[in-house]
Amino acid sequence: MAIADVITRPAAELSRLLHDGQLSPVELVQGYLERIERFDGVLHSYITICADEALAAARVAEAELAAGGSLGPLHGLPIALKDQLHAKGVRTTAGSKILDVVADEDSTVVARLKEAGAIILGKLNMSEFALGGSVQHAFGTPRNPWDNERQPGGSSSGSGIAVSASLCAAAIGEDTGGSIRSPSAWCGITGIRPTWGRVSRYGLLPSAWSMDTAGPMAKTVEDCSMILKVIAGHDANDQYTSKRPSPEFSPIEDLRGVRVGVIRESVTADVLDTEVKGPLDEALRDLEKAGASIEEVSVPLHPVAGLISNAIADAESAFLHREWLRTRPEDYDFANRRRLLATSLIPAGLYQKAQRFRVLMRRQLMATLEDVDILFSPTQAVPPGKIREDTGLTTKEAVVSQFFGSRSHRSPFNLSGLPAMSVPCGFTSGGLPVGMQLAGRPFDEAMLFQVGHAYQQRTDWHERRPPLEG
Repeated sequence: MAIADVITRPAAELSRLLHDGQLSPVELVQGYLERIERFDGVLHSYITICADEALAAARVAEAELAAGGSLGPLHGLPIALKDQLHAKGVRTTAGSKILDVVADEDSTVVARLKEAGAIILGKLNMSEFALGGSVQHAFGTPRNPWDNERQPGGSSSGSGIAVSASLCAAAIGEDTGGSIRSPSAWCGITGIRPTWGRVSRYGLLPSAWSMDTAGPMAKTVEDCSMILKVIAGHDANDQYTSKRPSPEFSPIEDLRGVRVGVIRESVTADVLDTEVKGPLDEALRDLEKAGASIEEVSVPLHPVAGLISNAIADAESAFLHREWLRTRPEDYDFANRRRLLATSLIPAGLYQKAQRFRVLMRRQLMATLEDVDILFSPTQAVPPGKIREDTGLTTKEAVVSQFFGSRSHRSPFNLSGLPAMSVPCGFTSGGLPVGMQLAGRPFDEAMLFQVGHAYQQRTDWHERRPPLEG
């Protein structure tokens, strides 16, 4: 089987080909390395490429699979990591000029991937220290594969690019305030932020401890479910991980009996771009045709969710960076330096007030989820913007729009610790991807997978590939 004919296929399909002996792990790794060489000089999705190590691991996997010694569906699959996760013997930079360390052990996520037979292909580009909104990038500006003059979304930018451009079979991202879901939407892939506590954060560089979580980014819902089952679960090295079993994915034929609640505040004309509204409306019609009942619900705090989230997350980040802000301020991206210095001045009273609003946000969402099974909203309310050379934050209105308004679509779920998944649902008139966001009850990722998979069985947006040049 010619590698060029299969390399852009979803991870679950590649897994079946590997286990059927129709595809070689070595050929697959070589195919990705060739594509990285061809396309990544423009896209800048990778920081570190582990070519020799990946090829060596592929040869081992090939022999094991040939001997019938499968370790599971990830065996032989090349997966790349956001450069926020430690991998033994590989440098970690967090996309910064400041940090450059070589880990002496694997993070729990990486250890579980390796135990399942996955091949680590490399470390991926990201917004500096996972803050999002970086203007200066130490390892090249990440570019959207659908239009390399546009932003890919952050902070797991390299993860979104690499999956979309088929520079790996799947990737691991990290989501504090939307950093898995944002690039998933703008790069036209599927990505899930699991319930907080579902996945261990041992060996994951922190951004805001009360919201950080790692999760899979891939082409399909099936891919994400396959990977989450492996990386989820209790870890003695992370006291906040749940002891609940990893989520099982059982596809359903239709959505009869599933109640989908459209968050009213997320789809009003003043917050939703018309180019995004059309695909979202069509997605709701497709869900209804599949048997789901659609109703409108209200989350009154939704419009200020970004403000609440940023007040908490940025204050926590500023504390983490306090030493480097004193000793190496010039080595930060200027936008992040200004942001961290400003939020380091947030008074304790304001931080406590934001935490109280956080509790109210969770109560509102949980009350809504008593009446519906899934919450529906846009992942990104606007199409991908042009890559900027400055922040564009010249007015108070611009600051409010970037840090509070646009982030309010994703922030309710990282504030409340609920699982949320972005699924591709169409394109703008200019050919840019649009994503819908599905969110559910705590530890009910299975419901998200069922609804998302049923939708993808009836649509082909997840099968579209960017028109790369190189």
